[in-house]
Amino acid sequence: MSGTDITRLLALARDGEPEQLGAVFEALYPELLRLANSRLYGNEATFTPTVLVHELFLRISQGTPLSLADRNHFFAASAKAMRWILVEHARQRATGKRGGDQVMVNLDDQIPDAPPALTSVLMLDQGLEALEAISPQRRQIVELRYFAGMEFGEIAGLLEISERTVYREWERARAFLQAMLDDGDQR
Repeated sequence: MSGTDITRLLALARDGEPEQLGAVFEALYPELLRLANSRLYGNEATFTPTVLVHELFLRISQGTPLSLADRNHFFAASAKAMRWILVEHARQRATGKRGGDQVMVNLDDQIPDAPPALTSVLMLDQGLEALEAISPQRRQIVELRYFAGMEFGEIAGLLEISERTVYREWERARAFLQAMLDDGDQR
């Protein structure tokens, strides 16, 4: 299905035909599954790419209809939702490993005995929150590049900035996040 068809379906969904969002998911399912698979590579087997994509569909299709303009905007919203889903799952798993619903008193920001993939998802989320405070645009570029798998040109078009600016901001964001992750590993 072409980008124009996706845009048309998203416009119909926005204008009161929410079932058209299902058609968008059906058309983009292979891409979403590939993207989810790359985000979950090496993580635990209890949260599969299929589960992530289906959870994404539930989150995006329920509640107030999103005003999605086109294919790129759809993937930008999907990237943000995938990030929230993965972080929520990691937090639930970390909580479950330390007493379920009990309140944790230890204020240490490291998660002892947590699997590396779980810790890195939470650390990446903390890094993105810190990056948001410094540069919301850099955080958005990381989400679009990492979680949505978008190319620099696609991100530039979506954010209405030059491709060179996207690349430069991506490099700065990567350096910042790498420093945070390295600092977290040394604790």
